[in-house]
Parts: sequence; C-alpha cells; structure tokens
Amino acid sequence: MRYAAIDIGSNAVRLLIAEITNNDGVISFKKNSLIRVPLRLGDNAFLDHKISEKKSEELVKTMIAFKNLMDVYKVEDYMACATSALREAENGPDLVKLIKANANLDLEIIEGQKEANIIYASHIEQTLDRKKNYLYIDVGGGSTELSIFAEGKPVASKSFDLGTIRILDNQDKEETWDLMREWVKVETKNYKNLMGIGTGGNINKLFKLSEEKEGNSLSYIKLKAQYDYLNSYSLKDRINILGLNQDRADVIIPACEIFLTVMKLASIKQIHVPKVGMVDGIIQVLIEKNFPLNN
Repeated sequence: MRYAAIDIGSNAVRLLIAEITNNDGVISFKKNSLIRVPLRLGDNAFLDHKISEKKSEELVKTMIAFKNLMDVYKVEDYMACATSALREAENGPDLVKLIKANANLDLEIIEGQKEANIIYASHIEQTLDRKKNYLYIDVGGGSTELSIFAEGKPVASKSFDLGTIRILDNQDKEETWDLMREWVKVETKNYKNLMGIGTGGNINKLFKLSEEKEGNSLSYIKLKAQYDYLNSYSLKDRINILGLNQDRADVIIPACEIFLTVMKLASIKQIHVPKVGMVDGIIQVLIEKNFPLNN
C-alpha cells in the first residue's frame, strides 16, 4: 500500500509518496517518489500577510498535480499540512477551501507545536544512542522547531518564528532571537555533551557539501567553515560558481546562522543529519493512525 504526505512550507512545497511494508507486524516505509516545488510562499506571507493571486494560482496548480500523481500511484491515505506561510497569510483559510474545491485535497494549516510534533514523529532518535541526549533542530523558511530528547524521549519542545525566508525578508524580530536564545540556555543547561540532530533541506545540502561520509556527524567547526566559505561568495557566484540552485543559494546562509547560533548556545560540537523532514514525519503519523497496535 502507499501513503502520501504533502508539506506546504514557506520556501517549497513537497509531496512524498511512500511504500508501506509490514514485516511480521513491524510497519515501516520506503520513499517511492519525492517531488519538491520551490513556490516560496513566505515572501508573500511575511511581507504582505497575504498570498498573492499569482502564487495562489501556482499553489492550486501544484496541488492538482499532486492529487493526480497520488491517484496514479493509488495512494490509500494521505495528510496535507501547511506551516508558517499559510499560518500568517490572511487568505490562508480561503486557500484551504480553494484547494479542496479544485484539487479535492483536505489541507490543514497547523500550529508551530503540532509542526514540531510531526517532525519528531519520524523517530530519528530511536536509531541513535539512547544513552545520549539530543537537541533536534529543524530550520524551515518561516520557523525553527527545537526539541530536546533525553533517553529517547522528548522532554521539551518549542517553535520559534525564525526561518530563512523570514530573515531574508528582514521580518525576523530581535525579541524572537532573544526568546530562542533564552529557551536554549534554560532548557539545555542540565544536559551535558548534547548532540544535535539537524533536519531541513539546508542542513542536508550543507552535509553534502561537507563531503562527510554517510552516517558521520557534522562538527560545529566544519559547519562554521562551510558558512564562512559560502558567505565569502556573492549570491550570484554561489549559483554560477558553486552550482547551488537559485532557491537554495540565498536561504542556505541564514539557515547556517540559525544552526550555528543554537549549537553554540547549547555547546553542541556535533550534529547528526539524518535526511528526514516534515513529510517523513507525516508518513509516520499516518502509520500510527492506521496501525495503532504497531506502536
């Protein structure tokens, strides 16, 4: 059977179609098809507090295409979530209705805490050393979700209105940075030797650029060196010389700044980059809904 996950983010919109397998009662999934469309809805949402007519049309067309693909793949269950861009857009609820009418998809605009819950539903911490403590850092276009795991269990979680698109548009507030700094200091002070878990397209790209071996962690020192190297190039040169995609070349710099800030405050020397994100968490939520005895 197949499930689908749709994540309407501030920078990009993603569809993951996953193959669900049942091995002696243990339910897992394998990624079948992953599609990413860089709509960058956050530019509208954070500056104008409204998704423009042009972007709205592009979003509806994308959702129709996603629905057609889901039908072709014979998807049995799905979940579609929109995060900070549609949360802040005044016409977010109208877009939900428009998508239902044109693509026949049920879309939910979720709050920051639910976003954090879905992200760590992917159970990445279970593949790591349960004796260690972890700070889960997910950096998106409009928000950053932080979660602390101790002995494999989430003990604290918070969503902050700090994201790459928001920073590029100068819509990040110093008071929000201060709130995040304070939260990290207070919540991590009792945990020594914290490891980081980083998710999101930017940290995945940074890990790839670092040329670390799969399964290795990325050190704070190496991430800082990556940041300095990328920041030494202009946006144009990051695209033309370094070969970064246009929709990645700008956001990767503020993403670095968020990761480095959080890691430094929490005294994190290494960050694990498992290449999962919101869509993986959504698939896991669907599994837990449909196979409650599996958990």
